[in-house]
Amino acid sequence: MVEAKRHQLNVLEGLPQALTHIMKSPSGAKPTYGLITNGSEFLFFKLMQGEIPQYGLSRLFTLINPGNDLYSVLGILKGLRDQIASGDRA
Repeated sequence: MVEAKRHQLNVLEGLPQALTHIMKSPSGAKPTYGLITNGSEFLFFKLMQGEIPQYGLSRLFTLINPGNDLYSVLGILKGLRDQIASGDRA
């Protein structure tokens, strides 16, 4: 699940909409991963559905800083791709 927001918006403003959307999609005991971005900031999240759904957030990655988190974001996306390709979503 990817939720994109306008550049001017804080990525956290997209979290309720993204969580609501993925909670409607049954995933059983497997977690669902998501990404919210406004083009310069990236926030990954993981939702575990159950009797009481729980979610976790990554740190906020940004392209507008001296460290430029682009390579970190790309590494996470590659790791998620590899998990999906192997069928392991845990």
